[in-house]
Amino acid sequence: MNARMDTTDVCDLRFGQVGISSVRVRRADAAALYEELERRVRTAPQLFSRAAVILDLSHLLNLPDDGTVDALLEAIRSAGMLPVGLAYGTSETEALSRRMGLPLIAKFRAAYEPADGGSIEPPAPAPAAPTPAAAPAPAPAPVAREAEPAAGLGGQYHDGTVRSGQQIYARERDLIVTGGVANGAEVIADGSIHIYGGLRGRAMAGAQGDAKARIYVSDFRAELVAIAGHYRVFEQLPKDLEGQAVQCWLDGEKLLIAKL
Repeated sequence: MNARMDTTDVCDLRFGQVGISSVRVRRADAAALYEELERRVRTAPQLFSRAAVILDLSHLLNLPDDGTVDALLEAIRSAGMLPVGLAYGTSETEALSRRMGLPLIAKFRAAYEPADGGSIEPPAPAPAAPTPAAAPAPAPAPVAREAEPAAGLGGQYHDGTVRSGQQIYARERDLIVTGGVANGAEVIADGSIHIYGGLRGRAMAGAQGDAKARIYVSDFRAELVAIAGHYRVFEQLPKDLEGQAVQCWLDGEKLLIAKL
C-alpha cells in the first residue's frame, strides 16, 4: 500500500517588506545606463553590487519596444545589479512584463510622476453637504479626526542592536531603535527614524513618500540614509559628521544632514 505523502512541511510562503531599489530610466540608452550604474557599483560595491532593483520606465514619453527593454535589463545585469521586475505603470507595462517574464512590483503603483517632472497633487476632499437652514440643531457629537500622518501614529520600538542582515520595518509609524544598527542591517519606517546608538547600516525614513519624515542618529557612521526615496551614500564619511549626533531631512529634493 502506498503511503500518502505529507506535503504540509514542504515550504512556507510569506510576504514581507524588502529593500528593493528602483532604476528610473529617463532616457532609453542602454550604453549610458550601463556606464552610470557601473560607476555607482564601483563607488559603493557593498551597497549596489548584486542589489535587487526594479526597472522603472514611467518617465519615458513612450514605452520602448521589447528589444530596447531587453537591452536596458542587460545593461543593469552587466553593471553588477540584478533586475527583478518592472515598476507598475500602465496596461502596456503589464503586457510588457508578461512578455519579459518579469513581475510587476505594485509597491510603486502610486509613486509615479508626470514625464515633465511635475508632481501629482492628491485629490481634493469632497465638499461637505450643506446643512438645511430649517433643520434643528443636532445634539453635540464627537468630532471625527482626520488620519494623522505616519509620524503621528506612535512609534514602534526595537530594543537592542539590529544585527547584520536583519531588517526592521515600522509600517505607518515612526521607528525607535534603542541600540545600534550594524553594518549590513537595514531599518525602514513610513514615518521618522530615531536611533539612540550607532548607525553603521542603512536607514530609510518616509518609505511611502512622506517627505516630512526625518532621521535622528546618536552616532552617525551610515552606509546609506534615505528619506522618501532620496538617498545619500557614505563611502567616505565627512570627518565633521562621522561619529556625531546628526539629523537628516529633505529640503525639496535635496537630502540634508547636520549635527544635532
